[in-house]
Amino acid sequence: MAQKKLAWGYTTGTCAQAATKAAMQMLFTGEQADHIQVGLPNGEMLTLELYDIKIAYAAQEDRLPSSVSCAVKKDSGDDPDITDGVLVYSKVQRTKGRERVLRGGQGIGQVTKPGLEQPIGSPAINQVRKMILQEVGEACEEAGYSGGIEVEISIPDGERLARKTFNPRLGITGGLSILGTSGRVEPMSEQALIDTIRLEIQVRMAGGSRHLVIAPGNYGLTFLRDAYGIEEKAVIKCSNYIGQTLDMASEQGCKGILVAGHIGKLIKVAGGIMNTHSRWADCRMEILASAALRAGLSGKQSRRLLEAMTTDDALAMISDGERRMVMEQVMGQIQRYLEYRAGEEMETGAVVFSNVYGILGKTDLADDLLRKAVADLEQDGKK
Repeated sequence: MAQKKLAWGYTTGTCAQAATKAAMQMLFTGEQADHIQVGLPNGEMLTLELYDIKIAYAAQEDRLPSSVSCAVKKDSGDDPDITDGVLVYSKVQRTKGRERVLRGGQGIGQVTKPGLEQPIGSPAINQVRKMILQEVGEACEEAGYSGGIEVEISIPDGERLARKTFNPRLGITGGLSILGTSGRVEPMSEQALIDTIRLEIQVRMAGGSRHLVIAPGNYGLTFLRDAYGIEEKAVIKCSNYIGQTLDMASEQGCKGILVAGHIGKLIKVAGGIMNTHSRWADCRMEILASAALRAGLSGKQSRRLLEAMTTDDALAMISDGERRMVMEQVMGQIQRYLEYRAGEEMETGAVVFSNVYGILGKTDLADDLLRKAVADLEQDGKK
């Protein structure tokens, strides 16, 4: 029986970008729009419906509006996401001067602790802010407008929804984060995704591969491409299901598997956590602090790591030499738990990296498993 193809969605960041583009278009034309077309980083174009459009004029005789507000509805596709169906608003208005400003309105969280992408006091709008302001700049240029613009992004129900997320623990208060580097929400329906991973393993095994490379997500895929020249199609994307992927690979006769991932994900494996989704477990800083103690760092230094917001933030608190000692302990624990889960019939290894520090650690068999996996793929390609 054929499996239902999972539906993709789009991020809150894409919603904010699209709503801003539409609002800017209406601000400079005075004509109401029902839909807007917006481009994603990969070049794909989406056409999205607009909701709750409000056009305001400073004076009745004005030909063009002074401000426009509209919303785009978040669609998470087949991804289980609490933001599915929420309206993401953008209000744009002309201002005095020449500055283009992006603000967070109702339901948008504010950064209150260091270690996040935006400075303290800023709205929790990640790098998609560049795309939002780019839409503003392009609209101004097309209209020949050189004055100031203020953009306010809001999610009216954001503060309530944010209580169900990890935002408060991360130091984001008062609402949701506006996220999305790729613009798309990849479907993560649990059983369907696990079935997809199983099917991909079956295909690889049928093609003659006996050694696999897996990565939890896009960070790992990008790292493998940039560091080793391994294309995305050669890697099995296992999402948060590292343990189940090991089980399925072992059941189907896999001889070796290499896990490549960001420290923020794989640090959990060092604590025996094989489903890395935050709703199952976190303990990132606790595991890192434990590794620091085993590496010989003082209790005071190790306790400091518990206060970090991110793993990169924690690693920045210690010296290069201490970082190497800590990661040696982390890699040993990762190897221990991978071996325990995989059993004796399948070799395992891991490569852990950081976007800040690059490769942080490799287990003993990592390079050999990578070489074998690449050789299997090359052999399969010759058939």
